[in-house]
Amino acid sequence: MTLSIWRYSHLILALVSSLFLLVASITGVILAVEPISNKIQPYRIADADELTLAETLTNLNAKYDEILSISRDRNGFISVSVIIEGESKQFYVNPSSGEALGPLIEKAPIFQFSTNLHRSLFLKSTGRLLIGLVSFLLFLIAVSGIVLIAKRQGGIRYFFAPVVRENFSQFNHVVYSRLTLLPILVLSLTGVYLSLLRFNLIPEENIVHEVDYDSLNETPIIPIQEFELLQNIKLRQLRELEYPFSEFVEDYYTIRLKNREILLNQFTGEVITEKKEPLVTTISSWSTVLHTGEGSIIWSTILGLGSLSIPFLMVTGFVIYFKRPKIRIKNKFSKNECDHIILVGTEGGTTLLYAQEFHKQLLKSGEKCYLGMMNEYTVFPQMNQLTLIAATYGQGEAPATASKFMQLVKEHLQKQPFSYSVVGFGSTSYPNFCQFAYEAFDTLKKYSNATALGEVFTVNNQSFEAFSNWANAWAKSQGTALRLEKPKISLPKTHISNFVVVDRVDFSKEDTFLLTLKNKNGARAVSGDLLSIIPEEDGRERLYSIGNLGKNTLAVSVKKHPKGVCSNLMGQLEKGETLSAGVVNNRHFHLPKSSKEAVLIATGTGIGPFLGMIASNNPKRNLHLYWGGRTSESFGLYQTHIDEALSKNKLYRFIPAYSRVDDKKVYVQHLIKKDGGKIAKILNNGGCVMICGSIAMQREVMTELAKICSTYLKKDLSHFQNRKQIKMDCY
Repeated sequence: MTLSIWRYSHLILALVSSLFLLVASITGVILAVEPISNKIQPYRIADADELTLAETLTNLNAKYDEILSISRDRNGFISVSVIIEGESKQFYVNPSSGEALGPLIEKAPIFQFSTNLHRSLFLKSTGRLLIGLVSFLLFLIAVSGIVLIAKRQGGIRYFFAPVVRENFSQFNHVVYSRLTLLPILVLSLTGVYLSLLRFNLIPEENIVHEVDYDSLNETPIIPIQEFELLQNIKLRQLRELEYPFSEFVEDYYTIRLKNREILLNQFTGEVITEKKEPLVTTISSWSTVLHTGEGSIIWSTILGLGSLSIPFLMVTGFVIYFKRPKIRIKNKFSKNECDHIILVGTEGGTTLLYAQEFHKQLLKSGEKCYLGMMNEYTVFPQMNQLTLIAATYGQGEAPATASKFMQLVKEHLQKQPFSYSVVGFGSTSYPNFCQFAYEAFDTLKKYSNATALGEVFTVNNQSFEAFSNWANAWAKSQGTALRLEKPKISLPKTHISNFVVVDRVDFSKEDTFLLTLKNKNGARAVSGDLLSIIPEEDGRERLYSIGNLGKNTLAVSVKKHPKGVCSNLMGQLEKGETLSAGVVNNRHFHLPKSSKEAVLIATGTGIGPFLGMIASNNPKRNLHLYWGGRTSESFGLYQTHIDEALSKNKLYRFIPAYSRVDDKKVYVQHLIKKDGGKIAKILNNGGCVMICGSIAMQREVMTELAKICSTYLKKDLSHFQNRKQIKMDCY
């Protein structure tokens, strides 16, 4: 290959990727500062890494009553997750004394902004793909750059020979590039690898432990400081140690080291199972370290200098594509005969519902108006008034249906005068509140024939009241009146109601009870939603999954905890008493109406939302309920509901798993494994699997589901998760 070909290929690659490389390089320099600023924090304790895990756990257990986990990050900082006075807290500690050193390092806004921009250009998966392509182009640029320099210098052996100084730019480009080729190659290669990993093009292996629960021993009980394994592992080897969830032998210590993962019997200290870390996981970990510089001041500095060496050549443009929401709009009049044009910018479609209501009421008032998307902006011959109703997506970008609006305005803005109004939808929880609406407003403001009817009006969290206020004020300014009706949409907010306890069933042996509540205020709740309770004692919200039994009657199953403020408060409620609580929409855990068959998996009180789903089920839809409890007595709380459902064909099958019957420890995951073929068929036919209960149960069930998908369907579990056929609400 001739030198000219290499030169042109190098130039073309640089031109094509220059815009994204500029963004990547600037953010890369900023992000190189982050690991340095983290590393200098005063949380590393001298000689702490030489402590054994036995010593560490002994020290921390003496200081804190309830520890959930212990972690060591790449800076060598030790942090703990603990429960103090019923509240979960995380902070750095001195592992020698247990002394709290300070809160976990929070990402500074500039680093958070730069991270989002650097990883995905705020474009989610599309942006990640672009960054992956840019990393690959950067790799090609680096390789072609090596070839160019080698050829220019007279061969690879003279690569670092003195450079002939032709001019300032040429000289410094060659000299500086030679010094930074290593970090550039590392950044590009690891960037490509991490992108491939993100899109599952490199299969990531997960450690799967096969636990023989029947062989677990509860004796002899050995003090934790005498566990042989913990005595032989230094703290420097630790990544994370999770404490057992409960005091049952089926729960264990999970120890994640730098090269392996171990499950440890909490009573005897015996190794239950041990697995080496997969090679892919090791490579992924090293790729992250090499790409970010985390844990090393020297390498972070080198990466920062490497980022500065990336050429800053700008490209003329790049088209951004979003996944367009499927939206259908019906117009009574064509766009060519309407004098009022309403254009909407929406990502998921909710903003459009408000615009449609506004459009509907304008038509009722006799106005000729047209409703469309902002990406459909064109010449409107009769337009004398334009209304933009625009949501802001992500960190301030245009939503999918408005990404081309600014350019379309430049191309098609008509010459006749018109007035315009802009309504922005967003959330004050985000720093760039309604930013896109302001940008659209400023774009129109540049044209002399466009007159603004006031400033941008903003709507926070889809507030219909705010939007209605704007519509009324706008209508008054036009000499008319509008009566907007609130669209029927489910918003993620709490509806406070008063609930009367109409029934109560207790199982004192396990401190568990089932409440049946009558909603006096009539606020609608769907099975799978959450009951929000805020005790006056501490003012902290607790959420409980609920089942709607019909006629504004809800079922909530609760297990009392010795120090549980809310569970004990609810445990004191008697029939006829009133509970003030809220209903939080949890649409991600609603039973899909389109599913003709569903598998419901729960343990203990996790059955609560399923009681409602079953009660309202159409007999034509087959529901399979797998439920795990200790004994058949545990099932007594729910037996009436289940028996009735079975008799009315609202429940197709009930399959219980009892872990304390005749020394046979049967868990729901065992039942799932046994019925793998049936569950695979349900998934393959578009059915769904819903899981509610403990996190420990969820992990075991998900492991079995992954095996079922692989064995019977030759597909990864993620295939069905992406299609929302796997739904979970675990705690």
